[in-house]
Amino acid sequence: MELTAPNLLTLMRIALAPVLVCLLVFPGPVPSAIAGGVFFIATLSDFFDGYIARSYGSGTTLGKFLDPLADKLVVTSVLIMLAAMPRLPRVPAWMVVVLVTREIAVTGLRAMAAAEGQVMAAEELGKYKMALQSIAIQGLLIHYVYFHVDFFAAGMFVLWIAMVVSVWSGVDYYLKARAVLGARVKAPARRAAV
Repeated sequence: MELTAPNLLTLMRIALAPVLVCLLVFPGPVPSAIAGGVFFIATLSDFFDGYIARSYGSGTTLGKFLDPLADKLVVTSVLIMLAAMPRLPRVPAWMVVVLVTREIAVTGLRAMAAAEGQVMAAEELGKYKMALQSIAIQGLLIHYVYFHVDFFAAGMFVLWIAMVVSVWSGVDYYLKARAVLGARVKAPARRAAV
């Protein structure tokens, strides 16, 4: 295992997912605030592992696999818990289904492309989606009103935008994967015809 600094940060982010799940079992203001802090640390670690990998050339094959996995694990775990928590209001379950389905579908498309020897890197839309989801989740985790700011309402507003961008980027991914995989299927057929 390549234990570079970015990979250690990614592994730390994966380890924070069950911590967030445990905190979200308790619906009160204190656990919610702690969960918000833990998620913020996870978000920072995502930024820093990418920054270190790019700046110091310490990116690895393992890191390329683990980084998106860690992001999906943290985000989907938190979204599922936010929909299941007993406190009100809560995130609508159907929104979580849409967001999680998009993540699974994109992961499947990437796996299919990888099986054909094609690497589908993260697109700009996907990066915007991740940033919007992180901002939304931060507000939804804090949940309560502080300094006259309703964090749940603010989080839901951003989550609606994140969902639109998420579906848009998912469709964009599908079209690009279809073009890549379609080209791979047609090329051998042409060679066989010759």
